[in-house]
Amino acid sequence: MSSAPTTPSAPPAPLLPLAGVLRLGRPSEIWFKPALSVVAAIAPPAFVLLVLGRLDLVMYAMAGSLCALYAHNRPYAARARVLAWVVLGMLGGVVVALVSASLTGSAVVLVTVGALLAAAQKVLCDVTRVGPPGNIVLTFVSSASLFAPQTLAQVPGHLALAATTGAWAWLVCMAPALVRPHGPERRATATALKAAAAYADTGGTGKDHESQVRARAAGYAAVQAAWQSLLSTSAPSRTRRALERLVVRAEVALAAPTEADPALLRTWAGSLRGTGPVPQAGLGRAAADELLGVAAARPLWARLGPLAPLAARTALGCALAGYASLALGIGRPYWALVTAASLYQANMVLTWSRAVQRVVGNVVGVLVFLAVVPLAHLGAVALVLCCLAFSFGAEVLISRNYWLGSVCVTPMALLITEFAGFQEAGTLMTERVVDTVVGALVGFGAAVAVTNRRAGDRVERALATADRAREHAARLLAEPDPGPTALESARRGLAAALSDLRAAADAAAGEWRQRALPQERVVLAEQSGHRTLAATARRQGLLPDRDPATETEDARP
Repeated sequence: MSSAPTTPSAPPAPLLPLAGVLRLGRPSEIWFKPALSVVAAIAPPAFVLLVLGRLDLVMYAMAGSLCALYAHNRPYAARARVLAWVVLGMLGGVVVALVSASLTGSAVVLVTVGALLAAAQKVLCDVTRVGPPGNIVLTFVSSASLFAPQTLAQVPGHLALAATTGAWAWLVCMAPALVRPHGPERRATATALKAAAAYADTGGTGKDHESQVRARAAGYAAVQAAWQSLLSTSAPSRTRRALERLVVRAEVALAAPTEADPALLRTWAGSLRGTGPVPQAGLGRAAADELLGVAAARPLWARLGPLAPLAARTALGCALAGYASLALGIGRPYWALVTAASLYQANMVLTWSRAVQRVVGNVVGVLVFLAVVPLAHLGAVALVLCCLAFSFGAEVLISRNYWLGSVCVTPMALLITEFAGFQEAGTLMTERVVDTVVGALVGFGAAVAVTNRRAGDRVERALATADRAREHAARLLAEPDPGPTALESARRGLAAALSDLRAAADAAAGEWRQRALPQERVVLAEQSGHRTLAATARRQGLLPDRDPATETEDARP
């Protein structure tokens, strides 16, 4: 254990920033995949219903079609499983919503059910790390279904339609496997290589310490994502083995940035585009087959505890937002409920940023709706085409900034309400703006009221885990002949522990009203951990040999 000073220092109370909240980032490298997939999933069912003269059922069809937004970063074997669970989760929420709507007309009861569903969806999506768009689409579908007039006799038919379109969305998302079966793994590996190259550019000693820490954390997060992608595939293949060797090279570059070649890492990343051969990355004297396929286990139950405050915030915020909307006489309280559900992020600062982005995006989106509503009202075909255009635009823009995607999501949500019949645009726009502001204010107020005292506990646990992982790796390094598999498993475990520590520290730094955080211990644990990682990689033969005394010193805290 480190003998460094352990006096905790209280972080300054995080401010609620406005600068940079609306700044546009780089688009996702796979923005076109969810964008095209959701259009392909929505269009055929919508046009079939159009031909049948039943556009009033489009809402139920879209419940299943929107599942096409998920799992585009997953290998196809894992994608098949994840999408199946997403469709089942969507159907579960719709069943509860439709049955509740058919059994009671009490708006208060329906809002309460919607808030509880939103909290459950938040926890399930976060604990399973299902990925974007997370819980918000499921919450939108179930909340809208709560306020759709129903009878029990209609529920099976509506549910069957949602299940059918969910199956169609599954097929749409799995279709690219026929053309590029290893595409997701190649992209994840390329991302890890580019992230490692970005950190190697700093040499590990950048003048801006905060930027250096963020680059290193981004690199390890990308490497962990690449391993999760590769290890979730089926039986090992030649392509997977070659990709795993490249991920090992990315790990080595993160452990010893001064000895890495950023240009070579970027060249390898570029060569993974398309379907060409995967470059062969040698692993020195290390036994390649013994280094690959070792996963760092992270039990599912261990991720449930930290989510309790988020679940409480979601349930309370969504319920109060819905009740406030009802008190104001708004006819669609689920808009306020969904707005509140969309806010809750890893900490208060991120939640505040999302609230600002949501309000700005929705207000601008309402103005966009005002501009396009004359076109949408030309007829049913125009209405469907406008909805498809906005669903595509939302996925194109949302990876650049949430508010920009909301500019398309808002008019799409407004247009969906018109499939049952055209409505007065002014009323729709007013209700949307009011519900957005109410949902954001009340939802953020709930986040302030429900403090996340466990954020500090999570940092302490992450520190203890990182210390144990470093000591385990150091003990193996002290042995004359540690097994290659044990050494690799220790290195991967330490890398995962350090990645979790950085995530826990960042999340806790953005929370309010908590005890002082052990910031000095976090910095020292990271420094000693990364020195041990470099020593371990050198012992494995992944880096040039150095003097044994220096290697032993590197492994010390």
